Amino acid sequence: MSSNEKISVALIYDFDGTLAPGNMQEFDFIPAVGKSNKEFWHDANSLAEQQDADGILTYMAKMVHEARATGLSLRREAFQESGRKVQLYNGVKSWFGRMNAYAAEKGIELVHYINSSGLKEIIEGTEIAHEFRKIYACSFLYDIDGIAYWPAVAVNYTNKTQFIFKINKGVESVYDSKRVNTYIEEDKRPVPFKRMIYVGDGTTDIPCMRLVKNFGGHSIAVYNPEQKGARKEMGSLIRDNRVNFVCPADYSAGSEIDTVVKAIIDKIATDHLLELLEAQ
Repeated sequence: MSSNEKISVALIYDFDGTLAPGNMQEFDFIPAVGKSNKEFWHDANSLAEQQDADGILTYMAKMVHEARATGLSLRREAFQESGRKVQLYNGVKSWFGRMNAYAAEKGIELVHYINSSGLKEIIEGTEIAHEFRKIYACSFLYDIDGIAYWPAVAVNYTNKTQFIFKINKGVESVYDSKRVNTYIEEDKRPVPFKRMIYVGDGTTDIPCMRLVKNFGGHSIAVYNPEQKGARKEMGSLIRDNRVNFVCPADYSAGSEIDTVVKAIIDKIATDHLLELLEAQ
């Protein structure tokens, strides 16, 4: 590989609490079915506890049940329309262009991915959906009339890690489990772990953050800057060796995470140059 050839770096984000405050259903869907946020999530979590079920599957079942009960559309387009109401953290909209330009100056192609336990169809409706190479998230199966009727993909905290390996090996299909389990030497994979940056905010991201960090990549935990005491709570992730950095979820130019990600990009570019020099 010549020093002029661009290398790919994957920037992988959770969505709820990471790029947007709160859960994506809370901006439009939950108010539309006449529930409070507290009521909806309590019902979904109670159902999971009562039936000893996966909390992700029960929230998806609750969405279908509540929509049917109130006559709300269950079409993909209706979920996407709901995504247009999602509010983002400060600086998110300009973040991707800024980071892409900075990385390009260093000979790096930055590729953005979503890895979320939220709903893919809602994320598809947000104003930043076009920024992502792939959105890995929960989604529904749709019948011949385009109505959601059953979960197609349910992403909980442990099976989130499968998508890290898919990115690592360049397998974009959720269905394809054959290629992702095929052995490929680490340095021949499209995106080695050392060229991954994972950004997440909570417990569902811990296995992914730990995985990326342990394999030589970089993990960043973010928190709502308006939430009192949030940074202190996140401190345990550093102490427990689960993440490299903790930053407020403010993505504006000159912010803490802006500085950290640029420094990681610099390090990846320098490490790559050193590898090339050693190879010579």
